[in-house]
Amino acid sequence: MVAMTALFFMCGFLATLNDILIPHLKLIFDLTYAEVMMTQFSFFSSFLIFAYPFGKLVERVGYQKTLSFGLFMMSTGAILFMPAASVPSFLLFMGALVVLAGGITGLQVSGNPYVSLLGPARTASSRLNLTQAFNSLGSTIAPSVGGALILGGGDSKTVEGVRELSGSALQAFRVQEASYVKGPYIGIAVTLFLLGSIVAVLKLPRNQDAESVETLDGEVPKVWSYRHLVLGIAAMFLYCGAEISIGSFLVSYLSQPNIGGMTPRAASGFVSIYWGGSMAGRFGGSAILRKIGTGKLLGINAIVALALVTTSVATYGHVAMWAILLVGIFNSIMFPSVFTLGIAELGNLTGKASGILMSAAVGAAVIPVMQGALADRVGVHYSFIVPALCYVYVAFYGWNGCKPKAPERRTRIGVGER
Repeated sequence: MVAMTALFFMCGFLATLNDILIPHLKLIFDLTYAEVMMTQFSFFSSFLIFAYPFGKLVERVGYQKTLSFGLFMMSTGAILFMPAASVPSFLLFMGALVVLAGGITGLQVSGNPYVSLLGPARTASSRLNLTQAFNSLGSTIAPSVGGALILGGGDSKTVEGVRELSGSALQAFRVQEASYVKGPYIGIAVTLFLLGSIVAVLKLPRNQDAESVETLDGEVPKVWSYRHLVLGIAAMFLYCGAEISIGSFLVSYLSQPNIGGMTPRAASGFVSIYWGGSMAGRFGGSAILRKIGTGKLLGINAIVALALVTTSVATYGHVAMWAILLVGIFNSIMFPSVFTLGIAELGNLTGKASGILMSAAVGAAVIPVMQGALADRVGVHYSFIVPALCYVYVAFYGWNGCKPKAPERRTRIGVGER
């Protein structure tokens, strides 16, 4: 559990650092909201691309080797930020993010089921919430660190000021601004390489899922025949999309004159409050889930999150600002809850289901782009209606859709039988 919490911390740190990269890259390359949200699309599409291969890798070489390989892959992705910043090239940044996120996918696909199997099934949600709390600790720290290192030393030019530059002056500006990314990602690459080396030599306990599942005609039923898993895939897609989309727009949202009216660097500190709420909620949720059903608590949290986002869309100033920041608290238990509810009672299909559920995290690639496209048309403020709609479905899944229902047995009708 100690080893796993360290790895989840790094996953959270790197994923949330994108929230700082987004406004930085938007300014450097003069991008629309929809275009700059390709940052999240590139990062989280890796969950769709790499989840299945990593699921197969877990089956072949086990959890530990998969975890180590994922860390080395993450380190490689961080190193690729160096040439991307030197050119600089938005496409190269996107390529580096794909590799980095591919390694994170390996950690999530192998790490989540590993944690769920390190104890009784009835407390799996509690254990996963505890490790995800350290994921949120990384998410909480990243915006402040990234804001100071990436946004803190940058040029204070506005979008209009950048558009006035041309030729060598524009190229010099881009090179200078992109260079602020190098230091943080060199440090990240070294840290990830060291972690990968440590995990490779650790003596982690072996754990086999000994549960059996009912077979149909002697064959293991397909994972797609489980209703709670299929509905859980949609819930994971929409939850991940809503959480990441909100975080992605926070710096731009809080910089709006009618919301927070602050500088991007100052806004980055408030992004830490959003993710810090998620961390606090997970530490608390780990204890609450030992007394309240996972589905019930998921449904309650989704309804409150919906109410907060709706309030932010309908108001201005500090009310709108704090309403959207408080959503982080209620996002807290959603990922581990949807995950454990989705793989419940699947026995030796747990590994395959885990890979499919992690693929559904591609919602974090799609939903921000959808919100970005809407923001380009109606403004950032009203674009938050997109994550609000996502929480409607998550609430349904918590109250009803998560109830396990095994596939119906096929009955062969023979001669003389009814």
